[in-house]
Order: sequence, then structure tokens, then C-alpha cells
Amino acid sequence: MIGKLSGLVDYKGADHVLIDVRGVGYVVHVSDRVMAALPPPGQAVALYTDLLVREDLLQLYGFPTLAEKEWHRLLMTVQGVGAKAALAILGALGPDGVGRAIALGDWSAVARAKGVGPKTAQRVVLDLKDKAPSVMAMAGRAAEAEVVIEPSEPAEAPKRRARPAPDPDAAAAAEALSALTNLGYGPSDAVAAVAAAQAEAPGAATPALIRAALKRLAPK
Repeated sequence: MIGKLSGLVDYKGADHVLIDVRGVGYVVHVSDRVMAALPPPGQAVALYTDLLVREDLLQLYGFPTLAEKEWHRLLMTVQGVGAKAALAILGALGPDGVGRAIALGDWSAVARAKGVGPKTAQRVVLDLKDKAPSVMAMAGRAAEAEVVIEPSEPAEAPKRRARPAPDPDAAAAAEALSALTNLGYGPSDAVAAVAAAQAEAPGAATPALIRAALKRLAPK
């Protein structure tokens, strides 16, 4: 299994990039959003990858973070969602957007992805509402969400990659989710409450997020 590739961008196609790894070229399919973030040909890049194996097909799919890779895998467990549809959903919403859409039951956001109809979008939201929290928590941990798209630099320069600062919103959401589940709330209820609270108050710190989520979870 090819789990990660590090090399130089050889060329960028419409939906894929060719990565030269010490003279061997790998065709890696990526979303529109990831394609836009990739450096130009000749520059260093690294992507986490997933290899799709079928009877007559071998295709690599590339992702900038482990969390995004896990979202792709999770989306493909939904009936009617293949590798390309999962990539389209991630390209349209991004990994954080996918998590929010599922947590809030917003299937219309999922349906904005190219090639994803309303019925499939509804199935994504329903099937993944109990499975999404674990991937959302992964995204909040900086070590798990390290971006591996390399900065532009000459090919002969030493490849040093600084770890990016964690997204404070994702970190706060992960901490709030952990606190609520430790209090005994179900994962799907907790993630929906946190997502709704964060949508109302973007940038809220963890304590404020927990308080707002608890108000939503309180018996009416």
C-alpha cells in the first residue's frame, strides 16, 4: 500500500498531478481545492495517498492531511459514493465543511458537490452522523492534521517542512467534543451541538463553545 509520496511536481492535469519520486512518476488524483494549493512544476510536494484497487484499475488519490484522507475513506463507505464523488465532496466543502454539514444535517451543502444528487447527499448525512465525530476529532489534533504540501523551494535545497500552527477553531471544536463525550453525551448529539454553537460564534474559545453546546443539549 502506498500511503504517502514525496517528490517533485512533474505536471498538473485537470484532476491529477504527476509526482516524480526519484525518477518514477506517480499519477495522483486530487480535488480542485488541493490542486489549487499545489506548487508549480519542478517544486517539492508531499501528499498522503490512498490506493484504490479494482479488477481492472489502480488509482492513487492524494490528500494534504491524514484527516482529509480519512474523510475520503469514510465517504466511500456510503452507498452510491465512489472515490471521485468523495473527492468532489471534499473539493466543494473541504474536510471541516464536510464535518459541519454532517453534524448539522445539512445535506443541501453536500449536494453542491459535482455529480452528487439530493438522495445521495441525504444518505451521506444520515449514514455518517455517528461515524463523523472520530474524524472531526482527528482534524483538531495538530499532529494528525499536519499539512504536507511542501512550500515552494528549489529542488536541490534541503527539504525542511515547518509544522503549521493548528487551526484554533478545529482545536476548540475537538476539545469541546471531547469534554461533552466525557460528560456522557452521545457522539452524534455532541458533534451536532458543537457544530451549531461554532456556526453561531465563529472563533469562540473552548470554554465558551462548551457552554453554548451544553445549552443546546439541555432538556427543553
